[in-house]
Amino acid sequence: MPQPSPSLPLRLRRGLVAQPVVMTGLAGALALVALALVGDAHIMMALLLAVPLAAVTYVQARRARGEAARLQAEVAETHVEVAEGTLSLPYTSVLNALPDPVMVISAHEPDDLTGRRFVMVNRAGRRILKIQREAGLLVTAIRDPDVLEVVDEALFGGLEGEAVYELGGTQERIFRAYARPLGVGADGGRLALVVLHDETDIRRVERMRADFLANASHELRTPLASLAGFIETLRGHARGDEGARDRFLAIMHVQAERMSRLIDDLMSLSRIELNEHVRPLEDVDLAAAVLDVLDALSPLARDKGVVLDADAPGRGQLIITGDRDQVIQVAQNLVDNALKYSAPGGHIRIRLESGLSAEACVAQRMDLAARLSLLTPDHGPERFAALSVMDAGPGMEREHLPRLTERFYRVEGQKSGEKLGTGLGLAIVKHIMNRHRGGLAVESRPAHGTVFTAYFPMAERRLDKTRDVHNVIQAS
Repeated sequence: MPQPSPSLPLRLRRGLVAQPVVMTGLAGALALVALALVGDAHIMMALLLAVPLAAVTYVQARRARGEAARLQAEVAETHVEVAEGTLSLPYTSVLNALPDPVMVISAHEPDDLTGRRFVMVNRAGRRILKIQREAGLLVTAIRDPDVLEVVDEALFGGLEGEAVYELGGTQERIFRAYARPLGVGADGGRLALVVLHDETDIRRVERMRADFLANASHELRTPLASLAGFIETLRGHARGDEGARDRFLAIMHVQAERMSRLIDDLMSLSRIELNEHVRPLEDVDLAAAVLDVLDALSPLARDKGVVLDADAPGRGQLIITGDRDQVIQVAQNLVDNALKYSAPGGHIRIRLESGLSAEACVAQRMDLAARLSLLTPDHGPERFAALSVMDAGPGMEREHLPRLTERFYRVEGQKSGEKLGTGLGLAIVKHIMNRHRGGLAVESRPAHGTVFTAYFPMAERRLDKTRDVHNVIQAS
């Protein structure tokens, strides 16, 4: 009789082996009892009683052998399907429905470092790890030495383990990798299960809290000290001095507004960082968003005597994938930054381009200027829409460009006018562009101005033809 597969549970194997034996023994016992009851004179009668029982025993034994063979075939088929990465329903549906990446790893020799292969990956794993094949070398999907070490411990040591796995790329993703041994497969190789649990949100919240406290305590200390000093002065010798009181109250008002803007920007930056890994999927009219920003800032430009020159397609002609509020925030921060550093009578050019590759978006726009990419998206087949804002301000040396998106960084010796910024505008722009899977570049030349270029992925349902419209907003 065929032996049940050793991969079957022990209780099931014992049951399949014992069932025909028990039935045969029961038939023999009944036959002996019949012989004892009827005596020697009725041996033929006893045999007649035993024959049906033996027939029933034979049939039951055949059924047991058939059931064992069927279960053995199912288990063997499952092992083959796992080894080939074609695990059948309902297991495939269950694994593909899980939000976390799940992998089954197979290996034969501990010393064969290139022999670790993934033989099954669920849908989430293929998407997050960018795996195109159903099976392949493990090192082509995961290269982190800590994760590979816990996988080896599960494969050849039979130990459960876990490790932190930081996924590379422009989008920071942090996972906790869990490895569990699965025993020996049908081909003799050792199997292990690897599950990646996303902890990006938890890490972002922790870091956001720490950054907020550090930044707030650092940047709020100066205006708070100023307010405390003026209050103490007004309560002391300047109590009856109306001129000093009005002057001090005006300064205190400015400092209070600065703290309010600082807190608003810190909260905005924290919210953006918290959801930075979640890509927005709305269709946004980039041209309409930029024109709305220019309409809102035109009074400020007019008061300062600065010309805003916009070269953009008409509304509804340039559709990108994004979050409209954040797209407006990017345009407003870039144009507002150009306004702060533009002298009266200056000229700011805002230009929108569509259908560009990532390389074309960062092409030179200012002659003899230093150029740097502050954020580069993962390269793919996408086409981008680029927003460029060029001012004729004091410009910067190349050494300052890498630090422009740092929080609270300001170029030494430059002033942005009476209304000082918080130093968070470009940091907010960078994080918004990162969430949109876009890019950010800067060009600058001392005494000639600066160009910032932010480029967004275009929507798939974008219009093929765009009509350029030249809008000039003259500030008088």
